[in-house]
Amino acid sequence: MFRNKVVLVTGGAHGIGKQIVADFKEAGAHVYMIDIQEGNHFVGDLSKKEVIEEFVQYVLSQEDHIDILINNAIPLFKGIDTCSYEEFQYALNVGLTAPFYLSKLCAPYFVYGSSIINMTSTRAYMSMSQSESYASAKGGISALTHALAVSLGPKVRVNSIAPGWIETDGVEYSGADAKQQPVGRVGNPKDISNMVLFLCSDKAGFITGENITIDGGMMHQMIYHDDHGWKLEE
Repeated sequence: MFRNKVVLVTGGAHGIGKQIVADFKEAGAHVYMIDIQEGNHFVGDLSKKEVIEEFVQYVLSQEDHIDILINNAIPLFKGIDTCSYEEFQYALNVGLTAPFYLSKLCAPYFVYGSSIINMTSTRAYMSMSQSESYASAKGGISALTHALAVSLGPKVRVNSIAPGWIETDGVEYSGADAKQQPVGRVGNPKDISNMVLFLCSDKAGFITGENITIDGGMMHQMIYHDDHGWKLEE
């Protein structure tokens, strides 16, 4: 299904991105990834305009078109008490501006039936204290998704995925950590990558502008103090 498809992945050196890269490669795609972490891939800081341009130019020096763009790079996670103006701007640059600019640069080279997948988060809809930079970037990319879907359709379908708790370091959780989630376990990168490949396939040909939440049902679980053993510590 993805043999010889040209796939771009940001933040592909670890966690969810690493699994996405592996699965597309296994499916026969030509995968190009960028990450700030050193390795055998295009290394660069997505907060910088010139780096984004260099990455796309590098891909186009090897390929004459683009089929799939996965905007997965993780923005900075800091809260209002400690996040500076510059750090907040950096978070938005990586988590929101880079996906927009990559989509813009790739747009002329997408073929009919192409896909963009933006990685948002359940933190776009609910928050914990001191998470403003991350939540803002994730909320923004959710809105960017449906805007791009309208602008780039029908040639390109654009969807987003909102992961919940995804364990990326191979830790096996049991007890309350697992049971608090309606499906009874913590998620793993394969749970997200499976949806990425589905949304990029012809099987999802009538899906665009959508956000798919993958969180084991946590978003739908109402929690009140002293209900079913839940306690708020004051």
